[in-house]
Amino acid sequence: MSSEYNRGYLDMELLRFTTAGSVDDGKSTLIGRLLYDSKAIFEDQLESIERASIKKGEEGINLALLTDGLRAEREQGITIDVAYRYFATPKRKFIIADTPGHIQYTRNMVTGASTANVAIILVDARNGVIEQTMRHAFIASLLQIPHIIVCVNKMDLVDFSEEIFEGIKSEFDKISTKLDVHDIRFIPISAKLGDNVVDRSEKMDWYEGPTLMYLLENIYIASDINHTDARFPVQYVIRPMRDEFHDYRGYAGRMAGGIFRKGDKVKILPSGLTSYIKSIDIFEGSIEEVFAPQSITITLDDDIDISRGDMLVKEDSMPIISQDIDMMICWFNEKPLILGGKYIMRHTTSDLRCVIREVKYKLNVSTLESNELEKRIGLNDIARITVKTTKPIFYDSYVKNRNTGSIILIEEGTNETVAAGMII
Repeated sequence: MSSEYNRGYLDMELLRFTTAGSVDDGKSTLIGRLLYDSKAIFEDQLESIERASIKKGEEGINLALLTDGLRAEREQGITIDVAYRYFATPKRKFIIADTPGHIQYTRNMVTGASTANVAIILVDARNGVIEQTMRHAFIASLLQIPHIIVCVNKMDLVDFSEEIFEGIKSEFDKISTKLDVHDIRFIPISAKLGDNVVDRSEKMDWYEGPTLMYLLENIYIASDINHTDARFPVQYVIRPMRDEFHDYRGYAGRMAGGIFRKGDKVKILPSGLTSYIKSIDIFEGSIEEVFAPQSITITLDDDIDISRGDMLVKEDSMPIISQDIDMMICWFNEKPLILGGKYIMRHTTSDLRCVIREVKYKLNVSTLESNELEKRIGLNDIARITVKTTKPIFYDSYVKNRNTGSIILIEEGTNETVAAGMII
């Protein structure tokens, strides 16, 4: 493989998408169909699922077996854990997070969807919009996934009816008024037969929109990242112990938002000191500007004491600096939340301690109603809480920047991740 090809592949735009839907709506089959029809399956994988399909006594290839990787999943015919798959077409690279449909795996869906550009929500054409559809649409909205594609699946089982498709579309549109999502698309598909997944359906000539693959390859995602407010959390300080780099002090990390250019004036938090960008370095050499989500090393004109957890910003677009944080959380642990309990908070590259001060309400994800009387927060619950940190953190609201507006909570004794949070 040539170096030009490698460079081109690495420079290709990456789209992350997640699938969600009720049990047996065909999420795993849809992903299998995407991989199969886009020629992204190795021959040994294909032979393996062919053998597994024959063993299960099925006619044809069961494409769902491509993603149901755990033995327990194959035996039960359901998806339990988040299954990640990677593939590429000439236009884009893709990371798929196939998430479970059951309510008891809400935390798995939150994990899989937290970095997604697109959420594909499957609806069984025979059942229409159900409670699980509402739950998954709300979680996609809560996680600020910018684009939702509603795939009305199993159209082959309703005679490819345009009327049924339009009815489901109208029903979902009513739900969407409660969601904070601005781009919702609808596609009628049959994942099992491949209609409108990669290839256009001859049986649904009434549908004039794009296929799912065309949409995934062409949907505009460059504006999904906040390129206005410059944020650079310092991950590591580089001090080479060699004579030729004797005075080199670089600050390595990944841009969490905005753009920095060589010569820009920056403010270092929490110290509040200012300096100018001397160079922006990558492996191949120096570049003139950097934008999220690139990983780089920055050097400054002044020798300032900067360490992991500090953040470089611009004075005209400062983040919020506070110790009192209001957030929505999804609880991941079987041990319930302890009011007044102490946890480690991980925010960007910073670890600090915090105390849970208040549970404002618990959310009923099925009805989207808030219960202010319910204070017990257990596994898979979603709630609004306030915490107080031991030192100020610099953050943006999750709506404004998913990188600087998200946190995880860790139990001190066990080092287990107990919650993911979206700062309000």
